[in-house]
Amino acid sequence: MTLASKFAPNESIAQILLPLVIDVTDDASHDLSHTLRVWRNVQVLTAQEGGDTAVLTAATLLHDCVDVPKNSPHRSSASSMAAQKAIEILTRVDWQQDKVQMVAHAIEAHSFSANVIPTTQEAKILQDADRLDAIGHIGIARCFYVSGRLGRAIYDPENPDASNRELDDAKYAVDHFYTKLLQLSGSFQTETGSQLGAERHKITRDFLNGLLDEVSLSGSPF
Repeated sequence: MTLASKFAPNESIAQILLPLVIDVTDDASHDLSHTLRVWRNVQVLTAQEGGDTAVLTAATLLHDCVDVPKNSPHRSSASSMAAQKAIEILTRVDWQQDKVQMVAHAIEAHSFSANVIPTTQEAKILQDADRLDAIGHIGIARCFYVSGRLGRAIYDPENPDASNRELDDAKYAVDHFYTKLLQLSGSFQTETGSQLGAERHKITRDFLNGLLDEVSLSGSPF
């Protein structure tokens, strides 16, 4: 099975786009494996929620086509930059302009930090699919990978649950659970996404509570 065949029945556009995204970053939290997991989530969601699979194939493959590091001051603009690049790429291969714009909106709206409201079914599905990969077992793994890559501590040894200080996920990985990961369960756009998100939220919450117990502090409000 080729990589493009994983995107059936839209192998033709996948064949064109895959070479453009395979080596776009050395960040393992946003690499090809992330793209394939997001695509699997998209497939699960579209089976229940509908949506244009050709648009979603292109949007999934290109949603991280611009690499902006997590600690960059331009991080919140990454999705709009990726959307613009997607327009350029898809226009060059003569895609229908209405579908190109649908792809661009889905990409721009998928990002948590961009805070763009998705207005199409495809944008809602891509946002849900990407956010599902941010929580649960894989989301926890990605969180600690990124934190280690950026030289952040696992937790504050004096106050792991941040009960007596301001949250600072630029310093502590555990703080990112509070600032983002545990906030995602209420943001899913589709019914199926909400159901899957609730399951992964519980995994994430239980992990955090267990970690706090192991470092002799508990009391997570979640």
